Amino acid sequence: MVPRAEFESYYGRPVIKAPSWAARDIAGYFFLGGLAGAGSVLAAGAQLTGRTTLATGMKASSLVAVSLSAAALVNDLGRPSRFPNMLRVLKPTSPMSVGSWVLAGYGPAAGTAALSALTGRLPRTGTAATAAAALLGPVVATYTAVLAADTAVPAWHGAHRELPYLFAASATAAAAGMALVVAPTRESAPARCAALFAAATEQLASQRMERRLGMIAETLREGRAGTLLRAARLLTAVGAAGAVCGTLLPPRAARPVAAASGAALLAGSACTRFGVFAAGVASAEDPRYTVVPQREALRERQGST
Repeated sequence: MVPRAEFESYYGRPVIKAPSWAARDIAGYFFLGGLAGAGSVLAAGAQLTGRTTLATGMKASSLVAVSLSAAALVNDLGRPSRFPNMLRVLKPTSPMSVGSWVLAGYGPAAGTAALSALTGRLPRTGTAATAAAALLGPVVATYTAVLAADTAVPAWHGAHRELPYLFAASATAAAAGMALVVAPTRESAPARCAALFAAATEQLASQRMERRLGMIAETLREGRAGTLLRAARLLTAVGAAGAVCGTLLPPRAARPVAAASGAALLAGSACTRFGVFAAGVASAEDPRYTVVPQREALRERQGST
């Protein structure tokens, strides 16, 4: 009898090439883009409800965040001229192409909205720019999840259904945290609600992602990724709890608690993005996470026939 065919790695070497992206640049780009995009949505809502300080603060933070995220992306590309080259063609089937065009449209809109709010000039133009940034913001916050899941990296591709929800929740937590830092207590009620919703959604998405990944979920619990993701869960939970409990404190004590809660939410969101990035690299470097899923898929096909 011929033995059953088994997938094996060549001398234990990785089956696929690990991402060559620098963690500081690309994971930072993931985090800052999420903060900018979700922040623009929160800024538009604040402007509609008359929370001017919150709206101005979030517009300014979104401008700074998208500027830093673009700088991180260009730094990883190596030469600034490579980013305009990405805009020569719009390819709807490419997350990188679509994301580049969305970022190119979002950046000027976020900048115009922030400058109008800070200077008080051209209010109608600022309102239109705020609306445009709010429409593009959710795409900016989540397209990086599609970009990562569209690769062959096991921990990213295997979680292609949950990763956009996780990134959206993480971006919302970051924006809520920034709002708690920059806004007075009387205007921060929407941010507190967003923080609680984001924390619950992020926890649910993380649990579903681990169940779907199976043995690949080990990369989310071990090593650098495990440390970062455990810190992310703790910081996000503490930040959300502080945001809600801060409303029960006297006004003088509520402000520093809100700022500390906001900082915890921002740190938790950053840890989530860096943790997911580290898990992806770890899953690509270990051949077990590529070979074993292939073996299981082969057995399922053989069993069905």
